[in-house]
Amino acid sequence: MLLLKPSCECCDVDLTPDSAEAMICTFECTFCRTCVSTKLNGVCPNCGGNFSQRPVRPAKLLKQFPPSDERVHKPDGCVG
Repeated sequence: MLLLKPSCECCDVDLTPDSAEAMICTFECTFCRTCVSTKLNGVCPNCGGNFSQRPVRPAKLLKQFPPSDERVHKPDGCVG
């Protein structure tokens, strides 16, 4: 099950569980669409993989399967 991290690792913008702006790599590194396209050139700075839009967990399942509240912010590593 996806963690649904709450923020972009690069700019720390909030990414709600239903955000269409949340992008993830195969290791669930989480970034906003803006950072992926403007700063990272579509390549994860942590693993070198590509990104896909993060799926949206249905609202009715969020109580049973809540998103993560652990923020990861690594602005120094935010380069493509």
